[in-house]
Amino acid sequence: MAKGTTKRMIIMLIIATVLVGGVVWFQHFKKTMIAKAIKGQSNPPQTVSTIVAQTSAWQPSIEALGNLRASEQASLSPEVNGLVTAIHFKSGEKVRAGQPLVELNPSPLRAQLAQLQAQAALAELNLKRDKAQLQVQAISQAVVDTDTATLKSMQAQVAAQKALIAQKTISAPFSGQLGIRQVNLGQYLAPGTPVVTLQKLDPMEVDFTVPQNQIDLIHIGMKAELKTSAVPGKTFAATITAVEPQIETATRNLMVRARVPNPKNELLPGVFATVTLSEGPPHQYVTLPNAAVTYNPYGATVYIVKNEGKEANGKPKLVAQQRFITTGPTRGDQVAVIKGVEAGETVVTSGQLKLRNGSLILVNNSVQPSDSAHPQVPNS
Repeated sequence: MAKGTTKRMIIMLIIATVLVGGVVWFQHFKKTMIAKAIKGQSNPPQTVSTIVAQTSAWQPSIEALGNLRASEQASLSPEVNGLVTAIHFKSGEKVRAGQPLVELNPSPLRAQLAQLQAQAALAELNLKRDKAQLQVQAISQAVVDTDTATLKSMQAQVAAQKALIAQKTISAPFSGQLGIRQVNLGQYLAPGTPVVTLQKLDPMEVDFTVPQNQIDLIHIGMKAELKTSAVPGKTFAATITAVEPQIETATRNLMVRARVPNPKNELLPGVFATVTLSEGPPHQYVTLPNAAVTYNPYGATVYIVKNEGKEANGKPKLVAQQRFITTGPTRGDQVAVIKGVEAGETVVTSGQLKLRNGSLILVNNSVQPSDSAHPQVPNS
């Protein structure tokens, strides 16, 4: 082979080697840049707040809104019509059972009563006279039987007339406190016209509902506590006296009634009240702020903070790990965790919407969500 030919082949091989090396270097450079670009597009660390899950004692309890009512109440009105001739009460007065309150004009009925009593007396005399004549066989037994029936009929008419006269007087059916008078002297009343309301304020009753998943905590004789803004700063003792034997199909709630002593008449009918019922020994639950839990159609989740070593700058490398949990009862701003979180684990309380499983996080606990078992409404 000629010397020139060999030289050209060496030059071609060198050029080929350079070209191949350039292609390999370019491919390596491209992969490196793509990796850097992908790494640059990854989510930066997200700032969140956290809390350490703790175990606390929970007393099984129910809190419900109730409506106070008098243990006995009635709107008094006449059974018959008539003119008001006497009023024996004042608005707001306390009265005893059977006390006369209003009288309607009974004069025509009393006149008829005198006539019927006279006829009854005559029928009684006729019966006595005919019985004497029957003993000497002067009259038949049929005459005496007719006299007996006539006397009984007249006595029944007298009793009916007395009942009509009694209806002219409106009396208190039970002891209690009257409301505002709604009639005046000389006013003509038709049957059913409201005269005054009567309320028995001691004891009071409170009606409230509980959801069907808590009805196992309710039983007659159970003690309860009642609070109302109408009497601030005071708690009233109550006792469950009745439980509705069926669930309301519209709300799936159970109606419950409790009795509340009210000797000072501090409570009034129609007032809203908060009823708290507690039963059984306390339970130990892992407790989290309600804001820490994300509720989804497929279940409730939280993000647990995991320490995966240190970053290049020496700071801890914190990663969010999503975990499904089983929640239990709630109280105030807190929720009990039955399964999924252990006491001592660090849980994300805010910023969950920015996270996904494995996200890097930065912790800033300068602001924390509310975590009170008994939150209070701030004064305006």
